[in-house]
Amino acid sequence: MSEEKIKVSIDGILVEVEPGTTIMNAARQIGGDVVPPAMCYYSSLEGSGGKCRTCLVKVTKGSEKDPRPMPKLVASCRTGVMDGMEVQNITSPEVLEARKGIVEFLLINHPLDCPICDQAGECDLQNLSYKHGIEETRYNFDRRTFEKIDIGDNIKLHMTRCILCYRCVMVADQITDKRIHGVLGRGDVSEISTYISNVIDNDFSGNMIDVCPVGALTDQTFRFKNRVWFTKPVEAHRDCPTCSGKVTLWYKGEEVLRVTGRKDEFGELEEFICNDCRFEKKATSDWVIDGPRKVKNTSVISSNHYELPAPPPVIKENLKLQADNKKQLERAEKLK
Repeated sequence: MSEEKIKVSIDGILVEVEPGTTIMNAARQIGGDVVPPAMCYYSSLEGSGGKCRTCLVKVTKGSEKDPRPMPKLVASCRTGVMDGMEVQNITSPEVLEARKGIVEFLLINHPLDCPICDQAGECDLQNLSYKHGIEETRYNFDRRTFEKIDIGDNIKLHMTRCILCYRCVMVADQITDKRIHGVLGRGDVSEISTYISNVIDNDFSGNMIDVCPVGALTDQTFRFKNRVWFTKPVEAHRDCPTCSGKVTLWYKGEEVLRVTGRKDEFGELEEFICNDCRFEKKATSDWVIDGPRKVKNTSVISSNHYELPAPPPVIKENLKLQADNKKQLERAEKLK
């Protein structure tokens, strides 16, 4: 017998979820601005989350049994919901102020590479800093810098851009046979690297590029070729013996500039794809086209969207408003 669902309120919106659900995933069931941002959490990677702190929320009521609020802000990606819990995200000034400080901290060592970075236009940190960042930095010390290195035939590592979210490490741990890269050093000298300059060459290493929330890991076959908002994403598939073969092709004209895995509305891969699909199949004849990929109108990529804009109706369906308008019309007719 399945357990009964529990009720939780997030920003005043009530939702019923399964026991064991985190606040983050409960908010994702609601959707929209209620969902906290996440730079390290990845639902398909076990053990992810709790590192970037961008998803902090305020629990104003612990549960029906124990209504006391939690004394500090908690990471929504690692905190489970309780029946009757009440959570504040965008409705809490304390949360928004804390998030602003976290974004400032993430940007302390991050270079201003947006004009030349291949991730620009689809960068989670770019979106986060636009929403919650401050105009000027207060950091006046030297920033960490690293040399760019090749950690595979098709992967370039810009450690200077890395925010140490650990996603690439977890991908290598959980979907490949052998991980040869990880976090070296401690504290402010921590870095993602390989030990004694090993090369990452497993069949699924390219997924590290897709899960990276910033431009620290880039595709060398696409490097500096184009900006994403000048390309058109198209969903396609093929019969692949290694992976699902379901991908997104990024076109410029008739040329396929890059191949990535399909992502959901939260920017997470629906399925991991192999390196053969990602790096070797760059011809339209290699694929069966499924159709254009839907792009959010808030994304800069939507400038090359395929559909005509459909503005929402000025007056939404409102029975009371319609009744009042009808009465007004009848009064006006009598005065004629």
